[in-house]
Amino acid sequence: MPATFVPGVAAPEPAEAAGSAAWCFVFVEGQLLLPADEGLPLAPLAPGLFVASTHARHFLGRLDGTDCWALALPEAPPGWRRAPLRAAMMGFGEPLMGLASRAAQVLEWDRAHRFCGACGTPTELMAGERARRCPACNHSAYPRLSPAMMALVWRRHGGHGQVLLARSPHYVPGVYSALAGFVEPGESLEECIHREVAEEVGVTVTSVRYYGSQSWPFPHSLMVAYTAEWTGGEIVKQEGEIEDAQWFALDALPKVPPRFSIAGHLIRDTVMAMGGPEPQSTASVVRA
Repeated sequence: MPATFVPGVAAPEPAEAAGSAAWCFVFVEGQLLLPADEGLPLAPLAPGLFVASTHARHFLGRLDGTDCWALALPEAPPGWRRAPLRAAMMGFGEPLMGLASRAAQVLEWDRAHRFCGACGTPTELMAGERARRCPACNHSAYPRLSPAMMALVWRRHGGHGQVLLARSPHYVPGVYSALAGFVEPGESLEECIHREVAEEVGVTVTSVRYYGSQSWPFPHSLMVAYTAEWTGGEIVKQEGEIEDAQWFALDALPKVPPRFSIAGHLIRDTVMAMGGPEPQSTASVVRA
């Protein structure tokens, strides 16, 4: 049976639950702490162990009845090592990957909103709600999400399936992925897809179909993936954004992102649904 996570905000202080095991996602300067012994997996432990040096802590909810915490420390205590979040998450299965993502975003929101963006007054955490409020002007700041679309463009060419893949300059050499871009104010996801595809590679699409979504904590994106059918236009790459873009036959794809990311799922599932083989992958998409 899949694990059940119940989000929450209110909980006993970690010090009060020092004897109870909890999932603790502890960060130092944006990096996740893992056991120093690389042979040991992340496991529930007493959150009270970190209370003395914690400068931010947030209750996330409960995973199958076990408390989950996001904690920020100034430095790694003995017995722990720092790891880049992306690399650490790739070693987790669900639901720990999702919880690590949630913890990172909650801590980043807390760090970035210690002062009111309207008047500069120090903000206060609101009881029973994931928000910080200014005591002077009552401005409230909630965790930010930045919606971004992802589109895998496909076509039938000469009776054979093809997908349009591109790479940005910051990708690992040789790795290609689907097109992606942030949604602009006043724009729907579907409008964003048509605009971004036209801007990045100069083609037009139709038959936009929703595939799925993924929280992406770099730093606070919500990736919403679609497939779209090519209707016309030749590839014209957007300078500065796209290093290369090509049509690839289903059985001759370059390296693509692993299933760790929704891009990896989108490309693999679409290619295989069109009759192609499982694409090869790489361990990472973006340079560390």
